[in-house]
Amino acid sequence: MKNQPVDSHIHTETPPEIEKLFRAAIKADASDLHLKVGIPPKLRIHSKLKSTTGEVMTEERIEQMVFEIMSPSQKNFFLEHGALDFAYQIGATDRFRINVFRQRSYISLAARRISSRIPPFETLHVPPMVEKIAESHDGMILVTGPTGSGKSTTIASMIDHINSTTAAHIVTIEDPLEFLHVDKKSIVSQREIGIDVPNFEEALRSMMRQDPDVVLVGEIRDNETLTAAMRAAETGHLVFGTLHSNNCAQTIQRVLDMFPQEERDLARQTFALTIRAVISQQLLPGIRPDVPRVPAVEIMINTPIVRKLIREERESDIPAAIRAGEGEGMQDFTESLRRLVEEEYIDLKKALEYAPNVEELKMALKGIRSGTSGIL
Repeated sequence: MKNQPVDSHIHTETPPEIEKLFRAAIKADASDLHLKVGIPPKLRIHSKLKSTTGEVMTEERIEQMVFEIMSPSQKNFFLEHGALDFAYQIGATDRFRINVFRQRSYISLAARRISSRIPPFETLHVPPMVEKIAESHDGMILVTGPTGSGKSTTIASMIDHINSTTAAHIVTIEDPLEFLHVDKKSIVSQREIGIDVPNFEEALRSMMRQDPDVVLVGEIRDNETLTAAMRAAETGHLVFGTLHSNNCAQTIQRVLDMFPQEERDLARQTFALTIRAVISQQLLPGIRPDVPRVPAVEIMINTPIVRKLIREERESDIPAAIRAGEGEGMQDFTESLRRLVEEEYIDLKKALEYAPNVEELKMALKGIRSGTSGIL
């Protein structure tokens, strides 16, 4: 929200009453806490809202709880506007992004838990090439897919890999924070929109003055964000971002569509120069008891052939270039689905349901792939 206070709560010696509920959420491994007048506190556990055994919340109790963890400026903003975003930290491992709002004149609260427990690559079941991509020294890396496809988790694991192996300054600009990174070999500075900085524009303007080596620009939504990301990549930084697009070829088109027609040629040349890799993924239901969901992943590496195709406006030839580049770590969704079926992570029916080309997947499962000639 425009001009709202962005300071986080500062702890006192006596923990606020609401901290008991936050700690209960942590203990239950809940993703969210909800407080509403007339019902007990509710926790979202494994995507489902569940009631707690706590007392029914009264108007007075919720008001006391939320005002106790607000600064004076935050309280004044909330009383004036009826809604407020802020953060509350518990120790070094858990942070809650809190939205306090009025509904039917009563105060309600929704708190999203942000954990520092970041899954390693091997538990994500992504291709080994993803780890290698994370070890790039510069350029732009885009992780794409629909909502709920695991983009944020994949990027968090890539950032954590850098944090664990490289002495660097990592700056993230996120709305909201998805994971809490603890400094390891790197310094990680996480800026949350609406809490640490008012908006993306201000965060992007100050980003280069913070001496970053690695930058995460959350979701790339517009021309300004994309231009800032490409500029950072051009000047020797490693830049991560996410986009809502279904595959690598579509990602290139989405990127270029963010620019006005008169700027598109220059944007195309800059993108061809700065992009290092595109990782597109979608989550599929798994058949292994220990792996309930598994990602199908398409990977495009900016090889000389791919760069040439982007520069020459030949996005339609990108899928063939990906198939031809399997020896260089690239793979398309068909190849990913083939492997998932053969390694018994997903069943054939589900693979065919998600396949971009059903007949092509059937042929791949028989060991036959379509030709890749004519792309040079």
